Amino acid sequence: MRHTLACTLALLLAAPASQAYELYNHNGTTLNAELEALLGVFHSDESFNQAGNRQPGSSAWQEGYAKYGLSGSQVLADSGALYGAFNLLSSATWGDGDAAGLTLGDERRTAIEDLYLGWRSANLFPALGEDGVGISAGRQVVTLGDGFLIQGDPVNLGKVDLGANFDRGGAYYLAARKAFDRTAVLRLGGKQGWRGDLMWLKSDNHYQADTSMAVANLDHVGDNGTVGLSWIRGLDVDQRYAQLLGLEHRDGMDTASLRGRGNLGVKDLELAAEYVTQDKTGGRENAWYLEGNWTFSELPWTPTATYRYSRFSEGFDPLFYGLSRSYGTWFQGEVAANYAGPFNKNSQVHHVALKGKPRDNLTVGALYFDFDTLDTDQGNLGGRELDLYVEWMVNDHLLISPVVGFYKPERSAATGGTQLGGRDTGTYMQLIVGTFF
Repeated sequence: MRHTLACTLALLLAAPASQAYELYNHNGTTLNAELEALLGVFHSDESFNQAGNRQPGSSAWQEGYAKYGLSGSQVLADSGALYGAFNLLSSATWGDGDAAGLTLGDERRTAIEDLYLGWRSANLFPALGEDGVGISAGRQVVTLGDGFLIQGDPVNLGKVDLGANFDRGGAYYLAARKAFDRTAVLRLGGKQGWRGDLMWLKSDNHYQADTSMAVANLDHVGDNGTVGLSWIRGLDVDQRYAQLLGLEHRDGMDTASLRGRGNLGVKDLELAAEYVTQDKTGGRENAWYLEGNWTFSELPWTPTATYRYSRFSEGFDPLFYGLSRSYGTWFQGEVAANYAGPFNKNSQVHHVALKGKPRDNLTVGALYFDFDTLDTDQGNLGGRELDLYVEWMVNDHLLISPVVGFYKPERSAATGGTQLGGRDTGTYMQLIVGTFF
């Protein structure tokens, strides 16, 4: 049974981007030192049967990573600019390992994370806008649309025995490693109007069967929203891992996506939707969602209310989805998305959320999820989850985010679910601290 897991933290998106320390800046040449570090402390009352190595009862563990290195750029006279980065990443998991048993608590790894070079066109092609042509290649994070299908390569297993070596250095929930191993990306178009991407992506993540893909994407960005159309072609997989994970179908699989996001000219409204169809060996699969957000801009804390319905067919392959906007996208439920399931497959999900901002640097919120399994012959991963969270950007360099979750499965592991020892409501707690320079 395949399950795509765990995310990086929402706050990395809401907070300022990793703030590099400028080492040199002269005559169009810049060189920056970069540091991004996260530490997480986790406790779950319940454990989950995802790897066959957990017993009923609680799990307590810690995760951390530090990404550090250099980035820079060089302006070329009348010819745009070069840019690039080189970063190492050190990751670790301590304690019991995560509640699903996908890390064991003794993972440690240091390896190259980012190593890429790119070129931006500046104003060489006025018809395409500023930086209307961009080319990049190397080891880097690549995103498609809202992250519903591609948001880097974020699955970070540990030393768990799943029939082969899937160890990526732990830091499973924090998803320390997110870069694709090899990429080639051509981007055309500016920040408004029509724009497009052509990409080749190669994963070195054995849990993704070292998949390689070709991607074509076309967007139109307007004042009231964005619409996009994408096509993804699976080019190759490593058969050793694909056979263990049931991912042989990715070789030659076609995935098409139509999506949109905008406010239709209404100030406090945000609507979003995406429909995906997959042509797989043995049939066609699909996934889609509809989402509406309303911000009460005249009320204290400017609260935002959200409702979303998402559906993933029985054999849908969620590919490389990841966290793109905030908690709940696209890892739905801190317990369900990371440990219990479902994992954006064979399910429909009702999601309701409410968040507010007591201060500019402080967000508080609540997330509710109702999971329903479509084909229970594959197991029943239905359940309910409520998550309460705080996002506090203390200053430009320090992030603190506690979360408390309550998860109630429909079935225990003994009756087709994953929660070991029964179907009682479990309490889940985590505290994330991050620093960025």
